[in-house]
Amino acid sequence: MYRLIKPIFFQFDPEKVHHFVVKRLQWFHEHFPMGKTILRSSFDIHVKGLEREVFGVKFKNPVGLAAGFDKNGEYVEALSDLGFGFIEVGTVTPLPQPGNDLPRMFRLPDDSALINRMGFNNKGVDTLAERLRTLKAKDKTIVVGGNIGKNKNTPNEDAVSDYVKCFDRLFDVVDYFVVNVSSPNTPGLRALQEKGPLTLLLKTLQERNHKNGISRPILLKIAPDLTNEQLDDIVDIVKETGIAGVIATNTTIDRSGLYTAPELSAENGGLSGKPLTKRSTEVIRYLSEKSDKAFPIIGVGGIHSPQDAKDKLEAGASLVQLYTGFIYEGPGIVKRICKELVK
Repeated sequence: MYRLIKPIFFQFDPEKVHHFVVKRLQWFHEHFPMGKTILRSSFDIHVKGLEREVFGVKFKNPVGLAAGFDKNGEYVEALSDLGFGFIEVGTVTPLPQPGNDLPRMFRLPDDSALINRMGFNNKGVDTLAERLRTLKAKDKTIVVGGNIGKNKNTPNEDAVSDYVKCFDRLFDVVDYFVVNVSSPNTPGLRALQEKGPLTLLLKTLQERNHKNGISRPILLKIAPDLTNEQLDDIVDIVKETGIAGVIATNTTIDRSGLYTAPELSAENGGLSGKPLTKRSTEVIRYLSEKSDKAFPIIGVGGIHSPQDAKDKLEAGASLVQLYTGFIYEGPGIVKRICKELVK
């Protein structure tokens, strides 16, 4: 069915189509008779062999939805019906912000890829926190991760304060946190990946994390464009700060090897999809081997098939996440991956 619908979707602006589809998916979940049951029977899979516990959190399966798809936590229930083992919301910032100017998302069909320069567009952490509080009151079984960032106008020297505000506000309503310092779409953000500022940021969050005797797993999301020396620093920082793990990787600024014409592929922003498949797996393997599997890794980047997911798990990932592959391959990809992992 999705193979028939996708060419129609791809005739329209990707951001508009995204909102059109997820709003109707949520409506179907909430208002269509037996909508939730139909979605779950079509896309979900419940097999005990897929269950796993990672950084103290229990997942019904290892396939999650990456941050960016549901920035404001508006569609978590409906997306969970599609079989995802966990949903990551955000990136959220302390204050609402509109993000970058339109257009800011571009399809590269010849490369099965996307370029986005969204710019952390979101309704602010207060709105997200209240929405997740309502969700958790209804259904505590859905595992939700909170991806946090800083507002565009916050200078890097004050960035820690933004992350702390998001952390404190979401602490009671998420199952784990992701610190996003690797998006290429907020000016200067990636400078926070340097060893000094990153160590300070993660240590500060860890101090907040342990102050009440209750803690949440904190993960760091990194760029695929880091050198091996920088990845070595990441390993050292994770061990030094004691955070729970790493998400590898975010989008890339690299444009090498693309088939798409330069006038489109040269658009500013982060590239995701199949061109990232190999590099993200390389980063996972490097971190896993360099750290001697000292911490869990969530693998994301270019997963378009069950084999792509298996490659990341075999490289050292404990869980995987989809975004661009979900758009290109359709909602059935979650079930296909889970069925292959059962084998």
